[in-house]
Amino acid sequence: MTANTETTEMNDTGWLSVIRRYIVYTAVGHLIWEMAHIPLYTIWVEGTWSEIVFAVVHCTGGDLLIAMSTLLLALFLVGGHAWPSERAGRVLVLAVAMGVSYTIFSEWLNIVIRGAWAYRDIMPVVPVIDAGLTPLLQWIIVPTLAYWAAAKIPLRKLFRGEGDSW
Repeated sequence: MTANTETTEMNDTGWLSVIRRYIVYTAVGHLIWEMAHIPLYTIWVEGTWSEIVFAVVHCTGGDLLIAMSTLLLALFLVGGHAWPSERAGRVLVLAVAMGVSYTIFSEWLNIVIRGAWAYRDIMPVVPVIDAGLTPLLQWIIVPTLAYWAAAKIPLRKLFRGEGDSW
């Protein structure tokens, strides 16, 4: 009698492996993004170094919670039993849309209502929604790259919907 090694080997493209990689990639991506765009906020010129470091770590932690929440909600709503080999595009689009939507709400809440943070004059702001451009781009670029790298799906398949990915 021989053991079935296929079932005991870790499936590199299985859903749990993809989620684990996504957590790591999105955390690193959001940390880098937060460090890169913090000079666009007033804390850069008004805060102490410890306040700036705390803000970067705090925001990255929040970003990670948002990224995981949006991914899991998207999986719940449009994912399938064979994800990520099927419906990968649908899950990504919904997760990114929810991340961008939350970002718009959070920027409004924390800048306009709470006054918890403020943009410097050098922050590009998107007209009509009055949200900073870099936070919006962050929630398009970071989750997309992290998802693509984690799922190991060719970009042409992910975005064109070839095969079962859409």
